[in-house]
Amino acid sequence: MSMRNRLLASLSPDDLEAVRPWLEDMPLPQKLELSLPGEETVYCYFPTDGIGSTVIVSPEGNQTEIGVFGREGMSPASAVLGATSNPYRVVMQVGGRGYRIARTKLIELMEERPALHRLLLRWAQVFTAQAATTALSNAVHSVDERLARWVLMCHDRLGGDEMSLTHEFLSIMLAVRRPSVTTALHVLEGNKLIYSHRANIIVRDREGLEAFASDAYGVSEHEYARLLGDFRER
Repeated sequence: MSMRNRLLASLSPDDLEAVRPWLEDMPLPQKLELSLPGEETVYCYFPTDGIGSTVIVSPEGNQTEIGVFGREGMSPASAVLGATSNPYRVVMQVGGRGYRIARTKLIELMEERPALHRLLLRWAQVFTAQAATTALSNAVHSVDERLARWVLMCHDRLGGDEMSLTHEFLSIMLAVRRPSVTTALHVLEGNKLIYSHRANIIVRDREGLEAFASDAYGVSEHEYARLLGDFRER
């Protein structure tokens, strides 16, 4: 079993062998819901490709994304902290594959394996930093800058320059209406940073996107590198 998930691949051979029998390899298609607000967390997921989206939903049904994860992480991070449920909706934004493991078994393994527990606690810290950065970005950055940030974050987690991101997902990611998404896409296209057609976005100028996003991008990425090593293998 090839461990393309960055967290699993970081385990010692001994810890990995302890975890391996409990991992179920499975497809994670687009729009698959991995967990729902308030419901008991039955499984934890470790993607090997694709992108998951963690979304907060208000009582009236308004929603916005607080973070993304892919082969560098797992979900839900709340399970690592001992919670039996989480207040978020977790859904696959870009389809892929991954492993799932029963939450109760993962908790048992963390109790038996301190190194595994420390590793996953570091991931929980990184995800918290990403959620905090998202809140700051939503408050102080323009829609164009926030779009550049999310494209960069998706680019970090995918194997190529092309990604399938629907306007529906983008509007949730950016907490704006779809017309604002279209306008922001046109701005990035006009600056020759991306090419957008229907639900596909192609990154044309990675360095230009980073410059355009300015300080909207990089804080949680640096936190991941500090605690777990740089996952942006480009």
